[in-house]
Amino acid sequence: MEYCKGIFCISRNELVDGGIMTASNYKLLAHRNKLTVVRQGKGLGNYALISVDSLPDKYRDLVKERYPNEKETRLQEWIVSNYERDQRATAYYFSKEECGIELPGPTAEEYVTNASVLNTCIKLYDNARAYKRLMGERYDWEQMTSAIEILKVRFGHTLPTSSLRFRKKVNDYKREGYAALISAKFGNQGARKVDFKTERLILSIAVQENKPWAKDVLEYYNAFVTGELEIWDSETGALYDPADFTDREGNPKTLSEATVTRYLNKPSNRLLIEHRQLSYTAFMHETMPHMHRHHGEFSLSKVSFDDRDLPRKLKDTRLRPKAYYAYDVTSGCCIGYAYNRSKNADLVVEMFRNMFRLLDRNGWGCPAEVEVENHLMSQWRESFLKAGKVFRYVRFCAPMNSQEKHAEHRNGGKKRSIEHKNHFGIGRFFAKNPRYRTESTKVFDELNNTYVEKEYYSWDELIAEDMEDIRQYNNSLHENQKKYPGMTRWEVFKRNINPTLRPLDKQTLAYYIGERVSTTIRRNSYCRVKGADWWIDGTASLERLEPNNYKVEACYLTDDQDEIRDMFIYQDGRFICRLENPGTYCTARAEQTEEDERIFIEQRKRISEFNSYVEKRSINRVGMMDARGFKEAVVAAQGAPVAAPVTAQAEDDYENYEFDIGDIRARAAAAL
Repeated sequence: MEYCKGIFCISRNELVDGGIMTASNYKLLAHRNKLTVVRQGKGLGNYALISVDSLPDKYRDLVKERYPNEKETRLQEWIVSNYERDQRATAYYFSKEECGIELPGPTAEEYVTNASVLNTCIKLYDNARAYKRLMGERYDWEQMTSAIEILKVRFGHTLPTSSLRFRKKVNDYKREGYAALISAKFGNQGARKVDFKTERLILSIAVQENKPWAKDVLEYYNAFVTGELEIWDSETGALYDPADFTDREGNPKTLSEATVTRYLNKPSNRLLIEHRQLSYTAFMHETMPHMHRHHGEFSLSKVSFDDRDLPRKLKDTRLRPKAYYAYDVTSGCCIGYAYNRSKNADLVVEMFRNMFRLLDRNGWGCPAEVEVENHLMSQWRESFLKAGKVFRYVRFCAPMNSQEKHAEHRNGGKKRSIEHKNHFGIGRFFAKNPRYRTESTKVFDELNNTYVEKEYYSWDELIAEDMEDIRQYNNSLHENQKKYPGMTRWEVFKRNINPTLRPLDKQTLAYYIGERVSTTIRRNSYCRVKGADWWIDGTASLERLEPNNYKVEACYLTDDQDEIRDMFIYQDGRFICRLENPGTYCTARAEQTEEDERIFIEQRKRISEFNSYVEKRSINRVGMMDARGFKEAVVAAQGAPVAAPVTAQAEDDYENYEFDIGDIRARAAAAL
């Protein structure tokens, strides 16, 4: 059997002499066009060829039975039928002028055969790839292996039989032409040893943004070394040369998927791959080394702040309330908290107010160090949160580095230990532990991104429950029971207050985190704020005011009952004085109490201070008279004649008068 005109055929002799059909049957079928004669058996040495596929089913089955290897034979004959000796290759390799070197006859014939085989395989590949693309499939180079082997047996070519090396040779041949087949001993590229460069190439392919699998890395590598894919350095733009990744014989280095996987999973390489593939946050939390620390011995030595969204949602907005907490690092106690519907500066300010109310109420000092995040706190970096302003030390944690802030760990501990025990729906939808996993009902609408929680809550309900959770958390056992046996966090906090704390700077606190209201100094003595009269601390404070400007800004701190405790006034950011509210007294003597008498005395003291200030600085009046009249009066009192008026000529003489500078200096010195 063989191919003729692209049709798989069997000869008449094989049909008749092989016993598949008789000569009379063959003539009858041919006469009735029941079979197709592709080539007539006319001429010397020719024999008739009949299309195998045109035979009637009866005889077609006999052919399959007589020739069980028909499929392989069909493939072999089809491949051989596409082989054609390349006459241009013959002219090239047998000509010194064409190829540049004088090749031995057998070598030139070998290269002609190789070139003809490559031409055949390229033609077969193009046809097969076009068919695969039409069918929506991808061509596998392994399918070319049988063709390479068949051509090697039939024509004796010396091309590599492995698909990878053969692909490299095909692409070299496409790019360089006939010169690509000339051996290295005749001036072609020499072999290169496998070295660090190959490993770096694999790693560079592996860190692409699509995060390829090991098998994809191998595919990209094979496409590169065979010339199908160009690779360059993204920083320098320099192209990689496939010739740098060949073995000693000049063939592309063959790698297996297991080899690529092993190199990608080397610990040192895995680190470099994750550095390029992971985000900054993921790399920091999963791969980068972290600091190893231990807590201090005293409470309020360091306080850590952080925000969070409460885990459950509101009924009205379907959003989570925002919370901000302050945690003492040593004891783990939450010593400040605030809530808001938005994550804004007001939330932070209210948290500071809550913390300082607790410290002021118990007479504790100001925390020595605070640990804050950048997002909301950075606006006070050069003022309130500048080291030495309120706190001795201020630590701004690195952005997105949640593991650095102690408050992050406290939030998690409170959530897992107290909130999860007290409430329903505490956890995360992606949690691995099913006990800590929350679920929502998906709404299949046009957005395809809407989820409904099982329950929603009111604002007052969520805030009240979180405050109760804080109370329980503070009064639960400290996590380090070996060091603090039987002691709660609150007990550890109270018994270990740092003795070196500075007192609260209420003046600075009031200006940055206190309430503010514009007011006016009245009657040189008091300001009215929230319906009460607050007296200035002394009349001398008026000297700090700007001319003709009695308007000031009152900044004050309140207690837990929203009562004003400390108030200070500022004008254009300048501190003026502290205000105090002595109160009012009853004017009916019969109804006065000791408190009324104290207030009366306090107010009289302030008025006496005012009178004393005015009297000590009282201004004497001066007499005033016209200068000429004053001179005449002085002369008359002394009995001396009055000087004649100065004439114009006298004025000229005065202008021309030469002063005795020495005399003037002497008289001036004597006057001193």
